[in-house]
Amino acid sequence: MALQHFGRMAADTIDDLLPELVALRRDLHAHPELAFEEKRTAGIVAAALRLLGLEVHEGLAGTGVVGTLRHGGGTRTVGLRADMDALPIAEQSRLGHASRHAGVHHGCGHDGHTAMLLGAARQLARTRQFDGTVHFIFQPAEEGRGGARVMVEEGLFERFPCDAVYALHNWPDLPLGHAQTRPGPVMAAADRFDIVLRGRGGHAAQPHRTPDVLLAASQLVVLLNTIVSRRIDPAESAVLSVTRVSGGSSHNVLPAEATLTGTVRSFDAGVQDRIEAALRDAAAGVALAHGVEADVTYHRYYPATVNSEAEAQLALEAAATAGLQASVAPRPAFTSEDFAFLLRERPGAYLWLGQGRTAPGEDGGRPLHHPCYDFNDDALPYGVRWFCAVAQRALGSAPM
Repeated sequence: MALQHFGRMAADTIDDLLPELVALRRDLHAHPELAFEEKRTAGIVAAALRLLGLEVHEGLAGTGVVGTLRHGGGTRTVGLRADMDALPIAEQSRLGHASRHAGVHHGCGHDGHTAMLLGAARQLARTRQFDGTVHFIFQPAEEGRGGARVMVEEGLFERFPCDAVYALHNWPDLPLGHAQTRPGPVMAAADRFDIVLRGRGGHAAQPHRTPDVLLAASQLVVLLNTIVSRRIDPAESAVLSVTRVSGGSSHNVLPAEATLTGTVRSFDAGVQDRIEAALRDAAAGVALAHGVEADVTYHRYYPATVNSEAEAQLALEAAATAGLQASVAPRPAFTSEDFAFLLRERPGAYLWLGQGRTAPGEDGGRPLHHPCYDFNDDALPYGVRWFCAVAQRALGSAPM
């Protein structure tokens, strides 16, 4: 990807930079990379930051990149984060910049997030309208692999201290030009469960001679779907979904093993604890009733994304400054986000940036994680302006 004009310091505007940002974003879309494999993307990010004269640090969490920009004498620091990885989905669009990598697709807009944060780095490096230090955090492996957690474990905040951290995500459910966030939980904790039921197996014509693991699995599915409605306070919010049931390979054989897999989403650690305990109790009870064994694996892979109050307010004020119609989100989303690991360590906020239900191109307007999804390039300038406004509000203006 050519970046010959990216470091130009002429007194131009974000709109002047937009064609290059669009070209960059579409290049990233055409060359998606999975979690911890973002070598090409990280190389482009590092090269762009160096063109701007930033301090560039590579290799955190393998493919992570951090660019540091200092100005003035202020001691405050802020972290701005974008995710870089794509999804293991085969793209089905007919766009000119569609994925060239089979089975890999930027179906969540991380290509847009990366382009917006690079645009913000370019503008802040040009204008210098802040007093302190900005760390531009380009994170790998958001899609289920916990790249943010790995960056924290490898010393992100020890090496790059941040008084607060901010991030955004494009949000197709909001119109273009709108933005929302809220204090407190904004995205759910994500858990995965796998339950293996084991019996002996036998002839389907002689069910009295062997425990029926498929019958046990069927009853367990029904029972699991009562946990939220009967074991959790109705004032709380949670979702439990069984997403896969497998077992058996023949029409006349009762299998010896059946497996259930699913997810739990919640916003409160106490609710999370109660759901896990109830799930384990349900599996044990069904297993006892049917004479089978139950092996439960419960993995809490992402915590809830929880905004601090002052930083959520700053994020909304920055959105208004960026020309967005900003409002408090009426409720959190049940999707999850590993920016939560950064918010467990530092105050901060996560913003939903509206991109509308339609996007440029024949196959635009798809929801996140759809095989024909494409980021709406018209949202790029809003994201750049928001990142810049956050840095300026968090750090203040440099003295003249």
